Amino acid sequence: MKRIDLNCDMGESFGAWTMGMDGEVIRHVTSANIACGFHAGDPRVMYATVKLAKDHGVGVGAHPGYPDLVGFGRRNLDCTPEEVRDAVAYQIGAMKAFCAMHGVALQHVKPHGSLYNTSVGNEAMIRAIVEAIAGVDRSVIYLALGGAQAPLVTKIAREAGIRVAFEAFPDRAYTPEGKLAPRSLPGAVIKDPKIAAERALRMAREGKIVTTDGSVLTMQIDTICVHGDNPSAVELVKNIRSAIEAEGISVVPMGTFIK
Repeated sequence: MKRIDLNCDMGESFGAWTMGMDGEVIRHVTSANIACGFHAGDPRVMYATVKLAKDHGVGVGAHPGYPDLVGFGRRNLDCTPEEVRDAVAYQIGAMKAFCAMHGVALQHVKPHGSLYNTSVGNEAMIRAIVEAIAGVDRSVIYLALGGAQAPLVTKIAREAGIRVAFEAFPDRAYTPEGKLAPRSLPGAVIKDPKIAAERALRMAREGKIVTTDGSVLTMQIDTICVHGDNPSAVELVKNIRSAIEAEGISVVPMGTFIK
C-alpha cells in the first residue's frame, strides 16, 4: 500500500501568547514540527506539545529556526555555516530532552522559515544542517523541500549516514524548475481550498505537481506540509486526509517508512 505523511508546524505559542490550533490539527496529521524556542515556543510549550503528539500517535519533529523571536524566524540573518550548525544542534538537543521526558523518539528535523528558505539549494547550509543532525543523532530524519534540490540533499545526507524525507506544499505554486515560486509573484500562494486539496491528492497519489507554466513535474514526495493556524485551515487538513485515505493511501508518520 502506498504511504504518505502529513506534517504541520506546531508549538508556536510562548509566554502569555497562544498561536495556532494545535489541539485541533493534531487529530488529522501524522508528524508535528515543533518550535524549539528560537523563533517561537518556550520550554513549557515544548513539553506540552511533545505530550500532545505522543497522545495522538504523531511523530515528533524539531523545527529549528534562526534566533529571531520578534520576526518569527522569517527574517534572514547573516550567519556562517558554523553558526547555523551550532544553532540547529542546540535546538535539536532541547527537543530531544523533552522527547526523553515523554519516552518518545525524535523522528525528524525540519528547519523553519528563513533558515529553511536560505538552505534550499545552498550546499554549505545543507551541510551545516546535516552535520548538526548527524552530530546529535543519526537516527533522525532530515525533512527538506523536494524538487530541484533533492539530488544534492540526498547526496549530502547519505554521506553523513542519515535518512532524508522530501515534502511538497499543496498551497504553493512551483516553477518549471521545481522550486517554490516567490511569494511576490501573483498566484504564488494558492488560496482556493478546493484547488489546494486537489493538488495534495495528486501529490500523494502520483507524486506530481503542476507548475506555473502548466507543465507537470514528477518528484519524490514523502510528506505533504499542511497548516492549522485557523479554523478554515484545519478543515482543509481534515478534507485532505479524508480524500487521500479514500484513494486507499495510508497516512502514517514518515518514520514508519523512510529508509
